[in-house]
Amino acid sequence: MLKYFYFIFVFSFLFSSVSIADLNIDRLSQPDINEVKAVLTALEPLINERNAKNNLASLSFDELYEPLVGSQKKFLKQFETLDANALAVKIPYRGIATGKEKFVILTGQKIKVKGEDFIIPPQFLPVDVNECYTNMMAAMQKDIGKRLYVESAYRSSAYQLYLFVYYLQNHDYSIRETVKFVALPGFSEHGCPRCQALDFINADGINGDGCPEQFDALPEYAWLMKNAHKFNFVLSYPKDSQSGITYEPWHWRFEK
Repeated sequence: MLKYFYFIFVFSFLFSSVSIADLNIDRLSQPDINEVKAVLTALEPLINERNAKNNLASLSFDELYEPLVGSQKKFLKQFETLDANALAVKIPYRGIATGKEKFVILTGQKIKVKGEDFIIPPQFLPVDVNECYTNMMAAMQKDIGKRLYVESAYRSSAYQLYLFVYYLQNHDYSIRETVKFVALPGFSEHGCPRCQALDFINADGINGDGCPEQFDALPEYAWLMKNAHKFNFVLSYPKDSQSGITYEPWHWRFEK
């Protein structure tokens, strides 16, 4: 009898979510690549509209799936149910972010990008995270006369799913490689208000994108390494991280 229940447990575990074998994780098949492109094309009007309204971060799953036909919804669902820890990374499951949580909206952040003035789109921060971030930047400004800005904060799990599928093209449509750079929905610290991640950028537009060494050479980064813990922020993915996630000196997690 015990063996029977053990078999049922294992069987249920293995088939409770979409099998990774349904997708080639090393490189999607050409039909699946074509399906990714079709899904992104179908979603483009929605994404552009939400982006113009500065509310992409609160996108819900219902809103994400609405423009898609049945086969596209089924295809996208496969990515929604993937387990990151069955791939190339070892990170905790953080839960689903609905897009309906309450936040402080951070607006009017002015920086330079390639020498041109740029205003960062509104960012959504939990109240306690915003308070600690504000205090931390006041301390940084006092100590070194510089500060960092929030380039990316909260993202709903639906938006995270879109980002994952979108960035597959940057990694030769390899799920195994993409997951090292972009979290799957449910595994992103950006979608977990209790341990909210903030991606920082400096006043000159340096965010480490494509070259982490540019960010970790900043005096602002050196200040964070010495002082961020005083304000309940920790570096999530250092150089010696065992998570499988690539080095991200700009990505700091709120942790009480």
